[in-house]
Amino acid sequence: MSRSDLRALFRSNDRDVRAVDYFADRRDEWDSVAQSLSCLVRAVRADGFDVQDLEAPRRNVLTFYGVGGIGKSTLSRSVARHLSGGLPADDHWPPLDEGTGPVVPVRVDLARDSGADFESLILAVRLAAAEIGQPMPTFDLALQRYWEHNHPGEPLDEYVRRRTRLSSLPGARNLSGQVQSALADVAQAVALPGTMGQVVGQSLRTVVRALRERHHRVRALAECSRFADLLEATPDQDALSYYPHLLAWDLASLPPKHRATLVVLLDTFEDVGDRVHRDLERLVQRVVWLMPNALFVITGRNRLQWDDPQLEGQLDWAGPECWPQLVGGATQEPRQHTVGYLSAGDCETYLSQRLTRAGRPMMDDVTRHLVTANSHGLPLYLDLAAMRFLDLYRRSGNAPSVHDFNLDFPALVARTFRDLPPEARRVVRSVSLLESFSVPLASAAAGFDHDAPAQSLVDRPFVEHDPGAPWPYRLHALIRDAVREADSTSDDRWTSADWQRAARRAFEALGREDISHRARLVSALRQGLALSHQFGLPLGWLEDAAFQYVDDFVWEPIEPPAGLRDDTAPTPAQALATTLSAIAQRQRRHRSGTARQLRQVLETGVLPPSLEELPLYFLAECDRDLGNFQESLNGMRRVADLGGRLAATARRGLVHLARRIGDFPRAREAALHLGAEGRQDRVLGDLWWPQGSMVLACSAYAAGRDQALADGQVGEAALSQACLAFAAAFQDRPRAAEQIARAEELLAGVSIRWAQTQTRVAALVRDAGIAPDLPQRAEAVAREAEEAGQTSSVAYVRFAECLHALVAGIPEALARARERLTEDCVSGMEFAYLAELTYLMADEEPPASLPRAEWLDDVTQVRARWVGLVEDRRQESAAQQGA
Repeated sequence: MSRSDLRALFRSNDRDVRAVDYFADRRDEWDSVAQSLSCLVRAVRADGFDVQDLEAPRRNVLTFYGVGGIGKSTLSRSVARHLSGGLPADDHWPPLDEGTGPVVPVRVDLARDSGADFESLILAVRLAAAEIGQPMPTFDLALQRYWEHNHPGEPLDEYVRRRTRLSSLPGARNLSGQVQSALADVAQAVALPGTMGQVVGQSLRTVVRALRERHHRVRALAECSRFADLLEATPDQDALSYYPHLLAWDLASLPPKHRATLVVLLDTFEDVGDRVHRDLERLVQRVVWLMPNALFVITGRNRLQWDDPQLEGQLDWAGPECWPQLVGGATQEPRQHTVGYLSAGDCETYLSQRLTRAGRPMMDDVTRHLVTANSHGLPLYLDLAAMRFLDLYRRSGNAPSVHDFNLDFPALVARTFRDLPPEARRVVRSVSLLESFSVPLASAAAGFDHDAPAQSLVDRPFVEHDPGAPWPYRLHALIRDAVREADSTSDDRWTSADWQRAARRAFEALGREDISHRARLVSALRQGLALSHQFGLPLGWLEDAAFQYVDDFVWEPIEPPAGLRDDTAPTPAQALATTLSAIAQRQRRHRSGTARQLRQVLETGVLPPSLEELPLYFLAECDRDLGNFQESLNGMRRVADLGGRLAATARRGLVHLARRIGDFPRAREAALHLGAEGRQDRVLGDLWWPQGSMVLACSAYAAGRDQALADGQVGEAALSQACLAFAAAFQDRPRAAEQIARAEELLAGVSIRWAQTQTRVAALVRDAGIAPDLPQRAEAVAREAEEAGQTSSVAYVRFAECLHALVAGIPEALARARERLTEDCVSGMEFAYLAELTYLMADEEPPASLPRAEWLDDVTQVRARWVGLVEDRRQESAAQQGA
């Protein structure tokens, strides 16, 4: 299997010389793919197979793993091309068995710097399904709802068209028409006008009601038992990870003549499995589990560990009972395979067909045998040797001597490196310090004011090109390591001072790059932190980038650079990376774990004073969430006194702490000095709602949201909107439903766990006294908040339970809810004002043992407002029951 190598074609005047990119046999690997497809198709067609069965073990994962440079990515690309008919079916790779039926492949490179994300993966899979030419109604309706919430005003087809990775997939031209067709069919089935338009609000409720009532015109959709639940779920990334269940249903529901098997090839999987706490791997695994009728071909450096029961909790499904064919020793396909080195015969064939002249191999038998022996079957070695052979031939016009190839891998890299022009060698050394780079970045790192050397370098076979990545080029990992090793013996080798200067140039060049785009910011942080750590560089621009990272409320992991020794203090770069990693992870784990890491960073004392406020503030925030009032108070005061970038944020934190103990006058006095930088409007809203002044609270929250949106601060806008939904829920239930929907929409694009929980609490408050299942829902939200270490959220949940019991007129439930509020939340003075409010709203006197709040108005006025809110809710509940 081969195609013209244009890089080699333009390296010689001899038109008889032919160079092709030849992919060696890998017949065994292809046989595994073919057998896996055959087994999967038989299982799917068997009686009793149910795509909605979520408990049956999964047998739809084929894994190829092995060391770098062994050809896994080439294998993945070749399998995708062969399945799509892009490679000829010759004696090496025969076609699939006719009984397998149509197959639709899609390949996704999950490399960290490729720019791929989970949303792109889901879209790529849907675009592959679009090639079948049939609508996918359940998936498309859910996707449309998700899209409208997360990409308002941006059509899906326009989004796909602007992204090279997605627009290049064959199904891209079919997707829009299929989605519109599916929406039109659903609209007609439930008697809605047009093609559904906005799939939110009343239209969505109509669809869900029709599904739950098994309306005769939507019965086919209603057969998908979890469809309505997914439509009702908050359309965030977590919900998106469950939508593949709908796509699997749609594929299984197609008429037999239109059915095809999806083959999803996931390459560079090590960049998923090695990320902090397997957050992305969990989502990807969910896709695999929910699509048992699709084959997933996973390639990476590491064995897939899903069969390890110790990963339970980190992954949704772990253990041999879930993945019986991923365990060691499994013999039935699909299963896990080590990608071996090429056999001697494969190497000989590769070298014979890689370079030819007048139809005959350019390498003689002796040279081929020697290269084969020295390669140990490593495809990267063979490619480097072939290109070196061509370069030497071009210079002399004669075939090189066999002695030019008696080299092991590092020596071959060193010799190839020495054959490069001096300027190109300088560029290679410089970019070996970077994970990824562009031509201008490479030139700047090398200290050149011209791009020609870097431009010529990126055409070399050992430079990988990924146009979708933040920076599109990278040296093969083995080449990066070998260049540094080879440089210790080269004639023009760099001294340690040369490397230090190159690292500084690369570091400063990264700092001059435009990192306003989130993917570039994260990539720049990772590379900059690694350079700063390895070469002891001052943090410099990393300080601004770190504050920019925490401002966005989007929390991709920032892994700390490798440590030194256990007894060695971390470098400032390690300390900063640990800080950012801990801050990000608090959205996914209990606050105590984050607090522990931040304390350890502060104890090292290695961060510069200008950055010390970063771990200090977020530690104080964690202490506040954990109920460590005095520790949080001390930390917030310290950050505020420093007068740094987070001083205004810390002053806001002090106001929150004063509010938590019911000192509302002091909190208001401090809030009036916060200004826009300190989120004054949102803080004032937090003070107004406990007074029962919901109109003032909603007005303040709305002003804070609008100001944040005007400033482009989506995270802050989402926070303010979640608080607005909560306040509105006490007084205006129809408006609260709208505000909750808007909060979910804003939160879908950010990661703010407290605000997500607050939106769920708002739904509890909205339904208090009306929804009979509220206690069960409240318990689920409280449990989630407790698992995250969010004491304020638990307090609000218990308060909502009290309101529900009071409106519903259930004294026993009210007493129990008050008891739980006091047990779970009130520590000293903290949240005692909420417990006091449960008595004021019932027009009762609080017990003498309960600490009293200092209200902004007279307590009589506060009591009257809350009694009025309860009475209004009772009347609304009675009206609904009467109806």
